[in-house]
Amino acid sequence: MKNEITGTKFRLIVMNFLQFAVWGAYLTSMGTYLYNIGLGEKIGLFYAMQGIVSLFMPAVMGIIADRWVPAQKLLGFCHFMGAVFMIAAGYYGMASGDNTEFVSLFTLYSFSVAFYMPTLALSNSVAYTALDKVKLDPVIAFPPIRIFGTIGFICSMLLTDVLGFQANYMQFFSCACFGLLLAVYSFTLPNCPVNKGNEKKSLVDAMGLRAFLLFKRKKMAIFFVFSMLLGVSLQITNGFANPFLSSFDKIPEYANTFGVQHANALISLSQVSETLCILLIPFALKHFGIKRVMLIAMLAWVLRFGLFGLGNPGSGVWMFVLSMIVYGVAFDFFNISGSLFVNKETDLAIRSSAQGLFVIMTNGIGATVGTLSAQMVVNHFVDFGSDAPQVAGWSSAWFVFAGYALVVAVLFALIFRYKHTPEEI
Repeated sequence: MKNEITGTKFRLIVMNFLQFAVWGAYLTSMGTYLYNIGLGEKIGLFYAMQGIVSLFMPAVMGIIADRWVPAQKLLGFCHFMGAVFMIAAGYYGMASGDNTEFVSLFTLYSFSVAFYMPTLALSNSVAYTALDKVKLDPVIAFPPIRIFGTIGFICSMLLTDVLGFQANYMQFFSCACFGLLLAVYSFTLPNCPVNKGNEKKSLVDAMGLRAFLLFKRKKMAIFFVFSMLLGVSLQITNGFANPFLSSFDKIPEYANTFGVQHANALISLSQVSETLCILLIPFALKHFGIKRVMLIAMLAWVLRFGLFGLGNPGSGVWMFVLSMIVYGVAFDFFNISGSLFVNKETDLAIRSSAQGLFVIMTNGIGATVGTLSAQMVVNHFVDFGSDAPQVAGWSSAWFVFAGYALVVAVLFALIFRYKHTPEEI
């Protein structure tokens, strides 16, 4: 049994490493590439597309995984298709150069993320099912495994930086390589059962929509609503942090600083912090409960944005570094703790659908509204067509985002009711 447990953990570690290496290859650097080819005002649309497809694709794939196709096989199929379209996007960018058209690149990219976003929920379902099979508590066993997802993200980010891909189309090819590796590997993962029972089912059961009935439970309805509101913050720094840091190259004082020349490497400190903070999740959930853990995450988002608004790559670089550190708390204490909470509050028969619903609320509705709104805020304060420094405009935008996160935190503290017992989440 011990060997089986060790083997299962190792297999899930590899899965998580590759799962987030796919994303890390372009997620924090694509904004700079888009800016360089004259699509700076469209950055928000590219990141919003991840949210738009998350409105339906995770739910659809979750239903398929619960009812018809084992989650690990569906995971492999989605990664293969995502890699194919990402290769096409990279090839188009290579062939078009500075004449790259928004519609063509955006279409190919959109198909790729349409297949990638459901894998965030599917990989969680595969992990939780595999851990159940070897009788391990996901709340305790999953966070140390999930750490390697963040390590994969970091390694992929740094590879993009070191190879000089963060400002060009090559980041798409790098992403596709990781995706193809995981597509093949997924078919070797432990089997996830489907529920094909022959008993007569209602329409809700037959369509796999029972996870949406969680909204009938007040506690879960409020939790999902605030997950959506907090999800607004998820993609803002992914989309705009790199272009923001790179914009300091127009100021001679900062042009040659490390943060400007290697923005991806500086941003990778966020993922290093994330790696360490994952280890705190079992302790935090046990001692504080889901409400306090989520509230801590919300306040961390306030600091994340506020420090970006106050810092600079010179004497104020410590504020950027501190912003990267608090990101670990902001992301992990929300995303991973929330996923574990949903796992605990739902039945095995709707596990994949429930995880898909969580992704819909966070990376779907929340991230879509967030990135589109963030683009409007940034476009209001920052002139992408000007050669003049835009530091003041960027700062104003970051302060708007910080104010929003603070309002959400206060409302959550007042509205969400959850009685915590130390023995449970």
